[in-house]
Amino acid sequence: MRTDRTNASRPAMAPLLLAITLGAGSLMSAPAAFALSELQKTPGASDSTSSSDKPAAPNASSGVPSPGTVTGKPAGQSPDTTPGAQDDSKPVEVIYDISKVPEPVRHMREQIVEAAASGDLERLRPLIGSGATQTQVTVGEPTDDPIGALKDLSGDPDGDEILAIILDVISTGFVHVGQGTADEMYVWPYFAEKDLKKLTAPERVELLRIVTAGDLSDMQEFGGYNFYRLGITADGKWKFFTAGD
Repeated sequence: MRTDRTNASRPAMAPLLLAITLGAGSLMSAPAAFALSELQKTPGASDSTSSSDKPAAPNASSGVPSPGTVTGKPAGQSPDTTPGAQDDSKPVEVIYDISKVPEPVRHMREQIVEAAASGDLERLRPLIGSGATQTQVTVGEPTDDPIGALKDLSGDPDGDEILAIILDVISTGFVHVGQGTADEMYVWPYFAEKDLKKLTAPERVELLRIVTAGDLSDMQEFGGYNFYRLGITADGKWKFFTAGD
């Protein structure tokens, strides 16, 4: 993490009489000011945040995943539970083998990967759908133009950055949540279910493929993962792609 350090200016010498009266003053240096990176703006946030302040997905180093393939298995798992909550009594099971999920989930993931890797944001439109079953891409009320909303979230005018983030997120391990309930789904990345203060070294490296070191520090202070996450229901519906906790 980069550190910006500034020092207070040395005060001018006081007159002799004032020095005798008050004594010699000690010079103090200002504490170090650490610059943490800004998190990627969340859906619906102001466009005033520059793209340089947002953690970009490191595609160049990781490459585009082939459908059905997930890379970067970290060693060890730490306790956690459902999204937005952490319970040390229940360890979270991180899944890397996409063949272990229902076929509709595999098929939707494959379609998302192919569309995002194409570089054409419009190819996501039929996967997002419309109406009551439309994929959630904004916080709060659904948007009439989900593709436009995704483009607005991207740091470039064509939406390439958001496509890269989708690829990076869906290339991680994932978790199966809500088994036996109406909210059952598969969620990428598994960090949404982890206590970030208890990550193993390989897990931290995998997370840093998605966010910056400054973002990770902020998330640990915040209390959880709050970058983009993606959910697919057990019957193959793309439920959401949103940022936040």
